[in-house]
Amino acid sequence: MKLPVIENTKRYLGLYVVDFGGHSAVGFTALEVAELLESEKFADIKVFKIHNARPDGTMELAGVPNATFGLEAGMFFYAGDEAAARDDFKRLTDIAVTSAAPSRAKVHLARLSDNEFVTALIYPAEYDEQFSRWLLENDYMTDGAADGGTAAVQRYYDAPKDILDQRQLFAADSFEQLCGEELLAATRRVMVR
Repeated sequence: MKLPVIENTKRYLGLYVVDFGGHSAVGFTALEVAELLESEKFADIKVFKIHNARPDGTMELAGVPNATFGLEAGMFFYAGDEAAARDDFKRLTDIAVTSAAPSRAKVHLARLSDNEFVTALIYPAEYDEQFSRWLLENDYMTDGAADGGTAAVQRYYDAPKDILDQRQLFAADSFEQLCGEELLAATRRVMVR
């Protein structure tokens, strides 16, 4: 895969390189990659996340399975009583007010049983690393057990529960998202942004 020489490589951290077979393009967002993968034409593209970018224009890439873009991941913070769970929920949603989430996400406060509550943070699986970092950077900690991943999301969805409160989180996108015809036109370029 041949990539162009890129100036200001740090700007591309967290974005994606897509190998279309005949050529590659640099600078797609996760939402744009997800939209491409939904079409038959681009179902077999190869996707790489830009993990490190050096001043000389070289980048460190990591392959991302295409299936990742159709999954949800999550983090689940358990509490033994409602007061502790409500505190966990409030602190998590308060973080999003001062520090935008890495992507859209939903937060649920749910009762699983009389003495088991959970604060559930559910988001697109391709943002798993960014959400982990976001929580660490904002010193989010709880006293109870925690669980996470894509399988944990399915277990949560399958479990009987009463949702006591819920919030939608939104990202402060640093890039305008391409979609439709604009996105299709970008697939023919070497540099998307």
